[in-house]
Amino acid sequence: MSRPDWYFHLDRADLVDQLPVPAGRVLDVGCAAGGVGRRLLARGGATSVVGIELDPEVAAAAREAYVDVLVGDAVEQLGRLEGPFDTVVLYDVLEHLVDPWAALARCAELAAPGARLHVSTPNVRHASVLYDLVLRGTFGYTDWGHRDITHLRWFTPGDLKRAVREAGWEIVSTTHTPLSLPRRIVGRLTGGRSDEFLAYQWQVLARRP
Repeated sequence: MSRPDWYFHLDRADLVDQLPVPAGRVLDVGCAAGGVGRRLLARGGATSVVGIELDPEVAAAAREAYVDVLVGDAVEQLGRLEGPFDTVVLYDVLEHLVDPWAALARCAELAAPGARLHVSTPNVRHASVLYDLVLRGTFGYTDWGHRDITHLRWFTPGDLKRAVREAGWEIVSTTHTPLSLPRRIVGRLTGGRSDEFLAYQWQVLARRP
């Protein structure tokens, strides 16, 4: 398995800039080298950021900007943390976990009343998955990306929303990665129903009651 170096340094501006400001005390689960936290701090929306990261070497880079970074399995490390947090982000993390539902529930326990949760996952309902399965006879695993070989769980938009709700969060909005002009036209013609098959990734913003 091989990933390019930039993979661990992404600031996920497309997602971070969707978060309400101020973000307050932030928990970044699967923080990699800390690109997300650095962007949050630069925006002036975060007072502090705590991270969780599986890779010790990558976590060391995040510690340069974060108050603390716990190293190890996400669900185990969530059990060691103390809240409350005002914002919790899990960007492309749930699909790597054995029990993503437990992670979401623990995040809810660590969240302050009114806290925000922002999650993103690859869309297993994307048309390319059907194409590969039906016409090519393969799931199409790759070293990184949409069908990363390390993914353990897969979510449709409906699955993701259900998991978030069942963990005790109220959904505020659902978005997806930007579509090309032809795909946006198809979306308008289908009343948005085609988006579930054309967007590579879906995101859910939720709040803690």
